[in-house]
Amino acid sequence: MNDLILSVHGLARSFNRRLVFKDLDFSVAAPGSLAITGKNGAGKSTLVKILAGIASPTKGRVTYTADGKAVDADALRERMGFVAPYLNLYEEFTAWENLAILGRIRTGTVPSAEQIGDTLRRVDLWQRRDDLVAGFSSGMKQRLKYAMAILDAPAILFLDEPTANLDADGIAIVETVVRDQQRHGILILATNDESEASWCRERIHLAGRGTDARP
Repeated sequence: MNDLILSVHGLARSFNRRLVFKDLDFSVAAPGSLAITGKNGAGKSTLVKILAGIASPTKGRVTYTADGKAVDADALRERMGFVAPYLNLYEEFTAWENLAILGRIRTGTVPSAEQIGDTLRRVDLWQRRDDLVAGFSSGMKQRLKYAMAILDAPAILFLDEPTANLDADGIAIVETVVRDQQRHGILILATNDESEASWCRERIHLAGRGTDARP
């Protein structure tokens, strides 16, 4: 997907009459990256969900274009990766089965054994590929979420609290994923950690309480 551009126009979101953020205008073009920062409750996770099409804005719009043409939402969903602590895995299945199931859901085709194996190796879960996810530690589950997100080389990757539950080895894996994504696609990262925000080339700061974002 060449020349992918994410554009945000006049975006606002309210919950029960409480304005979370308003008047957001920005764009990110591939290859590029954006960190969304702000205190807890400023709306970082909400904004990420809106950009990924998981939630709807109260006002404004999010558009994607590639090669100068609007991108169909269903087509883009197949090329989108998402990692967050609150996402659920199929704990009654193995790590391998989780990737096979997700690949089939996304594209209608089960990923090849080589594709699944290579992805599990990238997140250092190859040795646990046939173990049930229910027995994984929180850090291993987080790494499996990364495997699921990068399985199909996403055109755009969303990371919400990217290093949650991870030890030093897990954080090193995330840093590699971030570098790889920035070479070919779009990376959107939500965090209140300065070191994580520094991975991105651009940044917006959500001030909270309905105030505008600051560059």
